[in-house]
Amino acid sequence: MSRSIDEILAEARERLVRLDPEAAHLAARSGAVLVDTRPVGQREATGTIPGALVIDRNVLEWRLDPRCDARLPIADSYDTHYILFCQQGYSSSLAAASLQDLGLHRATDLAGGFVDWRAAGLPVLPPPRPTPNLVLAHPREEP
Repeated sequence: MSRSIDEILAEARERLVRLDPEAAHLAARSGAVLVDTRPVGQREATGTIPGALVIDRNVLEWRLDPRCDARLPIADSYDTHYILFCQQGYSSSLAAASLQDLGLHRATDLAGGFVDWRAAGLPVLPPPRPTPNLVLAHPREEP
């Protein structure tokens, strides 16, 4: 029997103690690790949360599993409080549930994602300024 993504998401969220932006901000100030799982294009378009650890969603479990050879140095404990976020708080719920499946029992996510964090007026680094295309050839030469 198949389940819809809405059912899978609801099941994942039943296991999580999701945090609103203010609670996530306070938790991060107390030592929780904010993890940005958004693709680079979203980060470049909308900005980032200062101090957030950026881990692409497609390698998240490998980078945070304390038993994995490909883990990051920070991933040395099953007790680390990870707060994952995506753009709007959907894929981060699925990702946090996946981390809980690995035994990272304090993993959760930011309800409303980066969008709600920014709307709450919490610290955000703006997107990088676009760099103009460099012209390598002399102006009278063909590039």
